[in-house]
Amino acid sequence: MSRHILSFPIDGQRFNYRVAAVIIVDGHVLVCDEDEDGYSMLPGGRVELGEASALSLEREIAEEIGLPATIGGLALTSESFYRRHDEDYHELGFFYRASLGEDARPNGQSPWRVTYDEGAEHRFHWIALDGDGMVEINLRPVWLRDVLRRLPATLTHIVHDERGNG
Repeated sequence: MSRHILSFPIDGQRFNYRVAAVIIVDGHVLVCDEDEDGYSMLPGGRVELGEASALSLEREIAEEIGLPATIGGLALTSESFYRRHDEDYHELGFFYRASLGEDARPNGQSPWRVTYDEGAEHRFHWIALDGDGMVEINLRPVWLRDVLRRLPATLTHIVHDERGNG
């Protein structure tokens, strides 16, 4: 059976359906940067057609980090509008609380882990939520920096538009 990623162009725009893991251990959040993109993101990836979002996140973490994950409850949903690579993006995001097990914790190394998936290098870093690290990294989507520092106890929906036109 062929795989269909739910990311596709429509008239110069792109629809993107993404899942991400909010992994917080000892006051640090796990982030990933890929190749030379110039920004960091939470671990995760795109959902495939016919795949439940939590299952998609479990698959993405296994592929990218190489460790099994325990996917918890849905923490955040988002509608993000931004421009990248000459395309306007309309991205739906599901952000789940997750954990990787006892051995996956901040240890002072940066990057904490480096993996390769589909020809891309993934570097994972533990960033202190209350330190300068959250200011120094280019975390995407941009609203995550503030939300992660005060992660709501209940499911929260965020709409953020970076296009400058609404």
